[in-house]
Amino acid sequence: MPNETGPVTRPARAPHPLSGASLSFDLAAEAEKLRREPTWQAHGHNAKTLVKHPDFRVVLIALRAGARMSEHKTDHCVTIHALEGQLRLQLPDGSLDLSGGSLLALEQTVLHDIEAITDSLFVLSLGWSS
Repeated sequence: MPNETGPVTRPARAPHPLSGASLSFDLAAEAEKLRREPTWQAHGHNAKTLVKHPDFRVVLIALRAGARMSEHKTDHCVTIHALEGQLRLQLPDGSLDLSGGSLLALEQTVLHDIEAITDSLFVLSLGWSS
């Protein structure tokens, strides 16, 4: 995405296994890496897929205060596990705040919008039938 100083490109990340019988992550270290990348510096939003199986995904997402993921829905069930900060979700029946340590589960096709009230970090998990 371009900004005032030109396009921001994501540096090549060291590859890591996305699937396997056992995967382990230091989420604090992964978050620190996300926040050092140009995407975070320029746009206040960055994400990294940690696990990718045919029927399951886990994504670590960092949002700077004020950053937003506009209204969307997925054909999959999702969980949003807030690790740090405070998120505000707009759902069909109103808004909901999630602070660090909170978990929200959404059924498939539920429209939602996510805004970071403070600098935030969360894990998005998506599961579906293959």
